[in-house]
Amino acid sequence: MNDQRIERPEAKRIAEEEFRRFAALTASFTADEWALPTDCTAWDVRKMVLHVLGSGDAQASVPQFVHQLVRGIPLNRQIDSHHWVDGMNELQIRERTHLSDDEVVAQLHAVGPKAVAGRWRTPAPMRHLPIPFGPPVGWVGLWYLLDVGFTRDVWAHRIDLCAATGHGMDLNADHDGRLVADIVGEWAQLHGQPFELVLEGPAGGKFSQGTGGERVEIDAIEFVQVLSGRRPGTGVLRNPLPL
Repeated sequence: MNDQRIERPEAKRIAEEEFRRFAALTASFTADEWALPTDCTAWDVRKMVLHVLGSGDAQASVPQFVHQLVRGIPLNRQIDSHHWVDGMNELQIRERTHLSDDEVVAQLHAVGPKAVAGRWRTPAPMRHLPIPFGPPVGWVGLWYLLDVGFTRDVWAHRIDLCAATGHGMDLNADHDGRLVADIVGEWAQLHGQPFELVLEGPAGGKFSQGTGGERVEIDAIEFVQVLSGRRPGTGVLRNPLPL
């Protein structure tokens, strides 16, 4: 499975493209669609987009990241927090609620390249700083977040937004298929169980580990929704990978 993983040069290209696709999707929303609920039950469409924008701002600017960390962590005491980043997410939304929908879209288009450039400027010693991601990932170097974690977050929320609004998702093998394969590779390594996995759709593929494992056939995007806890899973799909 290791040959499926995304390496750093490819990760940069995918990160840039995912920000572009996310911004393009939000530009298509009607006024009513911005208020629709999402699978992340605390957020409607607008709040989810504001989170992605705020996260992009933090990736683009070290002072902005420090600001969100210092001001956001204390907010965990005020909200229904399940992870230490929840307070930062809340701050990202609160500090951008004054923006119009058009301003949000414009800023999303602008922040993507800056966010990726900021991540790739991170000094090598900082990239290896251990960060607690929680189970099943545990403590991993900051590189995990910089190279693929932030990109997966944007991509997973693009899935959420399409599910909420009914918009078709722009999918292909070279972009979305690589993200799926990388997720399958990490997921398989973490749980270690044998399986045969047939993922359907443009982002899908066939994957296996070991012998004699459960055979699962499922749409690739639904598979990601199950791993992330947005949909229920059974059998080997009970092994989560938060996104």
